[in-house]
Amino acid sequence: MAKQSSQSQHTDDPPGPRTPPSVRFAWALGALRWYYAPEFLHLERVNPKRPSLFVGNHSVLNVFDAMLFADELYRQKGIVLRPLADRAHFSIPLWRDLVVMQGGVLGTREHCATLMRRGEHILVFPGGAREVFKRRGEAYRLTWKDRYGFVRLAIEHGYTITPYATAGTEESFDVLLDAGDYLKSPVGRILKASGVADRYLRGGEELPPIVRGLGLTPLPRPEKMYFLIGKPMDMKPYRGRHDDPHTLRRVRDRVERQLHRQIAEARKYRARDRTIGGVRRLLTRL
Repeated sequence: MAKQSSQSQHTDDPPGPRTPPSVRFAWALGALRWYYAPEFLHLERVNPKRPSLFVGNHSVLNVFDAMLFADELYRQKGIVLRPLADRAHFSIPLWRDLVVMQGGVLGTREHCATLMRRGEHILVFPGGAREVFKRRGEAYRLTWKDRYGFVRLAIEHGYTITPYATAGTEESFDVLLDAGDYLKSPVGRILKASGVADRYLRGGEELPPIVRGLGLTPLPRPEKMYFLIGKPMDMKPYRGRHDDPHTLRRVRDRVERQLHRQIAEARKYRARDRTIGGVRRLLTRL
């Protein structure tokens, strides 16, 4: 999770959205559903009365998948999902306001704990910015590094963890240049040698890739999205062991293994899907 910001507007307890995002952005979400034709598998595993920490896989340069997932939970289950957002989102004027209106909060431990005490449904991507700014050959790869914060908090608060996988979004873009290419260039070597890359770009992790989407444009291809919800994992049996490194590793590995299996299952389902229309198939091949 991101470190806590020094700005007071982000250190206060996060307020709830005044209007559910699905209501506020109904027209935009309707357009996204038309463009991506999302399909949701095992939605029956979601219980509105059992607050859950949803743990997902990030896709390269894509935020629409999270919006569509949150929208479906509201439309089908009445759940207002609270995404934990990386601090980078809050450094961009206007965009940070949009994130807040979508129910997002700065992803600090304090904010997450507050949401859990309230019994809210929460969304987290442990891979963070590194997983959004994927490099070539990293499609569907989880890059969680040594992040255990989400597991520690779930155990401490006896929260349910529900892993869910997203497939289709990784095929929306082709990565042409990535952070590794930048850092090997003369400019990248200067950024690294000067310390700028380490101080402001997390060693180059926050260098977004250059991508090609629909045709020769950076617009994402209208690939159909698939969301597969896994079996909820009760953390109450681990209560009181949130500071035990062995327990944290074991639980995190368990969540990661399940999510890997769900990603593989969602990709197989996508490969077998014969309901995709001819126009969509044509556009996704451009």
